[in-house]
Amino acid sequence: MNFLKFNDLHFSYPAVEGDVDEDGKQIQPPVIFDHFSAELPAGFVSLVGPNASGKSTFMLLAAGRVLPQEGTVQLLGRDTRSIDEAERDKLASYIYQNMELDTDQKTAELLDYVYKNGSLGGAAFGALDERKDFLEEVKEVFELQDLLDKKFNALSKGQLQRALAAFSLLYGSKSVFMDEPFFALEERQKENAIKYLKEFCAAKAVTVYISMHELDLTKKYADTVMLFYPNHDIDLGSAAEVLTDQALEKSYGVPASMLKQSEELSREQIARRLNF
Repeated sequence: MNFLKFNDLHFSYPAVEGDVDEDGKQIQPPVIFDHFSAELPAGFVSLVGPNASGKSTFMLLAAGRVLPQEGTVQLLGRDTRSIDEAERDKLASYIYQNMELDTDQKTAELLDYVYKNGSLGGAAFGALDERKDFLEEVKEVFELQDLLDKKFNALSKGQLQRALAAFSLLYGSKSVFMDEPFFALEERQKENAIKYLKEFCAAKAVTVYISMHELDLTKKYADTVMLFYPNHDIDLGSAAEVLTDQALEKSYGVPASMLKQSEELSREQIARRLNF
């Protein structure tokens, strides 16, 4: 059984009421996927490509957070149209880009709640060390010990991202979808987190799909790479097969030699918008 299957899918976002052009006509959002079919693997999968190329929409569809107008999405053999919210969450956890949770509960309380009330029932062994409780391992990996007594809505962006990543694993879903989950982390923290996700996938047989700009980390850790193009075409394969200079230049629209500089600029722009 394929982990994920798209069958003749059509999707576009609904028109926004009052969003009109200069002639007063309703603006219709573009079609993002049309007659799209694909069979996609389990494992640690990295989604790469420029903004507005369809990565976020792809993951929302894959995880059942939005539904197609036509066609079907099958996640672990289940049609996403046919499952309720509780069952969907057992199949797939999801971290949204710029996700926030406005609560003044302490971080430790929320970690305990997610761990105990998810599929793991508060009892699981570590992915790296079977002698260690999974919650304790996750706290260490994502450096949460100093945040446990902090109110959740008082966390910085980087602290918030580390805590949300912990939630997504502690819930115990069969797969995890993560949309730019670590852009606010220090480079050391970012690599440690991604390295752990790769090890977690192998140890727990949980699939992770992660969208990120860090091509060096994708090349180093991803089992499979999905490279998205501005026209929403997608290449699928290993990093060596997919992330060629020619393909990257076609996707990002800049020479491969300039791409790292371009990606660093994109992260700086994100940071400025969030007022870091």
